[in-house]
Amino acid sequence: MTYKEMQELLMREMRLYHYPIAVKFFYDQAEIDQFKDKAEFHVPVKPMTFCQWEIAARMKGQTVFSEVEGLGCGNARYCFGWKELDEGEIKGHSKYVRDLEQAEKFVKSKHRLPEGLLGIAVAPLGSIDGIFEPDTVHFYCDNMQAYHLAGDYMSATDTHPLRPNITMNSSACGGNVFSFLEQEFNMLPACSGSYNAGKTERGEINVIIPGKKFAAVVQRLVDRINNLGSSSITKPGDGFPGQDVCKNCPLIIFKKEK
Repeated sequence: MTYKEMQELLMREMRLYHYPIAVKFFYDQAEIDQFKDKAEFHVPVKPMTFCQWEIAARMKGQTVFSEVEGLGCGNARYCFGWKELDEGEIKGHSKYVRDLEQAEKFVKSKHRLPEGLLGIAVAPLGSIDGIFEPDTVHFYCDNMQAYHLAGDYMSATDTHPLRPNITMNSSACGGNVFSFLEQEFNMLPACSGSYNAGKTERGEINVIIPGKKFAAVVQRLVDRINNLGSSSITKPGDGFPGQDVCKNCPLIIFKKEK
């Protein structure tokens, strides 16, 4: 399947509200040059947060590319290896913790990309065919959509149980870094920064899947549809994966009239 076909399948069968986001971390200038030659992309006019870049991809269907100058979030810069740990970063986490010593400990425990990152692209999944292979695929979705994606990942990769990585104040940026470095599924709530800046006021959950394992997850969804008659785990055969009807309820039933 092409990435465009994968996106169409996921939007239809998972009833996604947002486009899945393909994230690419560029360490090779030749890859950036190739990307710029092939892609139609936007750049930040002013420095903003990584989760704000993702707004354009998931809500507007736009591809965004930026180097360090377009990233105005110190926490994301730290996670991406674009800045070292400093006093400001530690103080920025002080509101979450007992004291500055604990703040420093927590920040240091976050996953960080290795030095040398040149740029980052975020794009709707369906727009990347022939342009780049995603390092991660990031979903902003609801609880039941996340449950289905997690189930398909576990089955496709023979992984159980899942152990997501939740950190303070870096759900979108740090969440993608963890999945890329560890090559593992991640599922985490919005952090305080991404809740406000990243427009997650609908209560979306972050689901992040390593790009190298993504095709297998989609194939597992296809297999379930073929075997069960629909994408739904909660009610096999029903077209809506999150139908909120009590199991075996004798009252909420509809029949087709002749």
